[in-house]
Amino acid sequence: METLSILAGTRAHVVPASGVLIRRAESATDFAAYRRLRHDAFVVDQHLFANSDADDVDDDSRTVVLLATATDGAVLGGVRLAPRCDPDIGWWAGSRLVVGRRSSGVGPALVRAACAHAEGAGVLRFDAAVQRRYAPMFDSLGWEDHGDVLLAGQPHAAMRWPLHRMQRLADSTKSFLGDVLAPLRAQPGGLGPAGFVGDDGVPLPDSDVVAACDAIIPSMVERDPEWAGWCSVLVNVNDLTAMGATPTGLLDAVGAPTRSLLTRIVRGIAKGSQAWRVPVLGGHTQVGVPASLAVTAFGRTSAPIRAGGGSVGDQVRLTADVTGTWRTGQHGRQWDSSSGRSSADLAELSTLVARMGPLAAKDVSMAGVVGTVGMLAEAGGTGAELEVARIPRPVKADMGDWLTCFPGYAMLTADRPDAATPLTPDGVVSDVCGRLTAERGVRLRWPDGVTTTAVAEQVTGLGRA
Repeated sequence: METLSILAGTRAHVVPASGVLIRRAESATDFAAYRRLRHDAFVVDQHLFANSDADDVDDDSRTVVLLATATDGAVLGGVRLAPRCDPDIGWWAGSRLVVGRRSSGVGPALVRAACAHAEGAGVLRFDAAVQRRYAPMFDSLGWEDHGDVLLAGQPHAAMRWPLHRMQRLADSTKSFLGDVLAPLRAQPGGLGPAGFVGDDGVPLPDSDVVAACDAIIPSMVERDPEWAGWCSVLVNVNDLTAMGATPTGLLDAVGAPTRSLLTRIVRGIAKGSQAWRVPVLGGHTQVGVPASLAVTAFGRTSAPIRAGGGSVGDQVRLTADVTGTWRTGQHGRQWDSSSGRSSADLAELSTLVARMGPLAAKDVSMAGVVGTVGMLAEAGGTGAELEVARIPRPVKADMGDWLTCFPGYAMLTADRPDAATPLTPDGVVSDVCGRLTAERGVRLRWPDGVTTTAVAEQVTGLGRA
């Protein structure tokens, strides 16, 4: 927050923080009360501004003002937070935190509320410039101190609220794999041949066949069975696409408690099979059991693309289908670009990585863009850095959601810095948005040159492929 005012006054009318309501400012009266507190603190008392502390952030329609009010409705303090960039790329800042004279404990309450709002809004970086004398309060609330800055002629501390959304996603979806799968490596060839361990698919020994297998979360199968069936084809074709393989057939294993649910699951698989022109060759089907769905896909290529084929200095490119919208009931979690595509479109997309011929590739999975680029880097024994402002995304998707969702069709590739830009179908955007680095983990680079850590170490623990 650019300035922080917790002004001393009589303690005879102190309002404890526990009796304070934090809410969003909505009316002209709300904003006027907040602006009066700011003027009294920053212009009259602290002389940080000559006539007014108003600035462009006040005029930004995206700015959110949070107010602290007493039980009688009196405004005790407020704080504002807003995106730092247009368009919003997930970098926000808090500012103009002010607390009235007869209030106590309101400042920390407002700071906590601002942090909660930022996290709820999917913000990826949340900064504040705080008068140096108030930095200890922010430190006690868990903020990080990133050094000194000078604002309004006064020494300030550059503070940052630690946000770990992508680390939590990687931890919950992938971090256990190395330990859990370790026993499978006892058998020679376990987890695939050298160079393909932990890959999306695996080349079958002594053949040009690539196999991939994916299971759909049971709760999704129960809640949205046809979509689950469709996605079981989608994710497997994506796995083969990342390997540069042409899909040739599918096997399914389906279970459901009722015949009605079973029929809907199979209907979704059939629609996906027809859309991608890949036949279901057989499988296993049960009724009267808990809902379950897993599909194995087969493809062919004489030159499979490895996830671990990149090296330090290679450029990272994201190629994504940005058409479509959020799946109903899955806003912020599943992007649907495939159901509106023709079979010809889907077939063309399934050959795109093979035509690009990168050194390394991986389709974006449940770990999101950041977690998947971490797996791509881990497989090659490197780290990665992404330039946030250059990451392709749909207009309708916030950056935080886009980097952590299942994006439908999105391929991460690593290649030489001089690699050509691929030709893509309408609605598919491809851009170099990062590089592989010697430092392990995944970092995000922001327009001001600052880097923040998104994933600290290896994503899966499987190590180099």
